Amino acid sequence: MLPGMSSAPAESLFDPTEEHAMLREMVARFASTEVAAKAAASDERGTLDLELFSKLGDQGLLGITIPEEDGGAGMDTAAAVIVHHELSKYDPGFCLAYLAHSMLFVNNFYYCANEEQRGRYLPKTLSGEWVAGMGMTEPGAGTDVLGMTTAAVRDGAHWVINGTKTYITNGCEGHCFLVYAKVDGKVTAFVVDRDCPGFSTSNHIDKLGMRASSMSELIFEDCKVPAENLLGEIGGGLTHMMRNLEIERITLAAMSVGIAERCVELMVDFAAQRKAFGESINRFGQIQRYIGDGYAKTLAAKCLVYHVARDVSPDHRARLGSDAAKLFAAPVGKEVADFAMQVMGGAGYCREYPVERLWRDAKLLEIGGGTIEAHQKNLTKDLTRALRA
Repeated sequence: MLPGMSSAPAESLFDPTEEHAMLREMVARFASTEVAAKAAASDERGTLDLELFSKLGDQGLLGITIPEEDGGAGMDTAAAVIVHHELSKYDPGFCLAYLAHSMLFVNNFYYCANEEQRGRYLPKTLSGEWVAGMGMTEPGAGTDVLGMTTAAVRDGAHWVINGTKTYITNGCEGHCFLVYAKVDGKVTAFVVDRDCPGFSTSNHIDKLGMRASSMSELIFEDCKVPAENLLGEIGGGLTHMMRNLEIERITLAAMSVGIAERCVELMVDFAAQRKAFGESINRFGQIQRYIGDGYAKTLAAKCLVYHVARDVSPDHRARLGSDAAKLFAAPVGKEVADFAMQVMGGAGYCREYPVERLWRDAKLLEIGGGTIEAHQKNLTKDLTRALRA
């Protein structure tokens, strides 16, 4: 690990407690051995490794933010950031499947579900027996959440849902999904199981990067969902969504930090070993610029992400911070991966090395969980409101 990237001392911005430091050590070991060993093959197949995913449940990581009394790890947003950071150093695509399950479903579900619903869904999603995801984006509505057209109507003991969600991570393997639909024009949340009549998924949608996680459409054709699968109140879905977006964005930002950190390590090592004109290429100013700038940008993004993570919790809104962290960090992952590829030249461009995969994976973080343009809009609106208050 590079200087400044470590977590020492034990109680620091990056590891606030000894428990956080132990978590990082465990996840880093798992990622650098088991995740790294399967990353290239998963990327080639374009599918989620379910056996590897189940090991996240074995280690108690699928409920990292869920209280211990309900079967989770009882940790905070900083812990969630640590997991996403360390996993993404070796396979961001696998980490994206983890995020869709643990943040978009489990964390979101927990804080808007009742005790009966938690009892039905938490045991199997926390263990990894069930893979889960969330359905928000539609073919005609992404950033424009209120433009969604998926609708639900009550019919006796069921809700009947019609519509389509798209670009849904874990769509191919998922057993259950937290789905947003409009009830009388109000955004409302439901849990939909794969075996609900009228529910289906499209074929796997092939994609450029993050290929170790699957993506598909969720299709609802007069889909009958039990009435007891309504989450919270009718019209409460928008509140649930906005609350969960903050932890989603800070963990996505952490993924970008993981990509950038790994790329710095790879280009430093390569530049020290590769020789040209009789000396290591790290002696050349052009290469030093990529390494120096890459390290500085990575450390800046890491500090911002971990600083903001302290303020993100179910009881505390931190939209300014989470938007700012993802806005800054997402391009850093892509830029530093590009630096590493340039330093490594032809080697970086070949699939024999992980840089080209990390480079492909990094782009999604400027799009998913809110585009960089959406973050710019949110920050401008919130800062203007705060100034005029």
